[in-house]
Amino acid sequence: MNIRRVSYAAMLALFAALAFSACKIKYSLSGASIPPDAKTVSIAYFPNNAPMVAPILSSTLTDALQDRFSRQTRLTLVREGGDLSFEGEITNYTSTPASITASGEDAVAAMNRLTITVRVRFVNTLDPKQNYDRTFSAFSDYSSNSLLQSVESQLIPEIVDMLVEDIFNAAVSNW
Repeated sequence: MNIRRVSYAAMLALFAALAFSACKIKYSLSGASIPPDAKTVSIAYFPNNAPMVAPILSSTLTDALQDRFSRQTRLTLVREGGDLSFEGEITNYTSTPASITASGEDAVAAMNRLTITVRVRFVNTLDPKQNYDRTFSAFSDYSSNSLLQSVESQLIPEIVDMLVEDIFNAAVSNW
């Protein structure tokens, strides 16, 4: 009886090993599912074409997207013509009231919201079905007692992190 159990367990282990060795699923700790044939990524500079311009925004966004792919994938960053490529532009940079407080007849903004919108064109030369031309938007609120110029050096990196997360996931996470 022990021999039957052992041979049954051995056959089950052999079957499982064969079944799993035939599968080619690529996993990574970042959640990215990058095609095994993809070796390079190119990320063009994202110019700021918004009506209101923050001087650090274009370089902050471009650098953050390049850093994300360099740190969290095995892809080599190239100037142009990557297996995966990104280009686009910043299309909106606005500060609007986020919440209003009223005292008597006067309504005053209690919080303001900085919103950044980016248009991204993604090309996957190995799987064109994955290509997209999409708009991504993210925001962060700040006190209406603060001037935008005094808080944007803190808000821009925070918002850019959210945008990069969304762009990265849309391109390589396939969720």
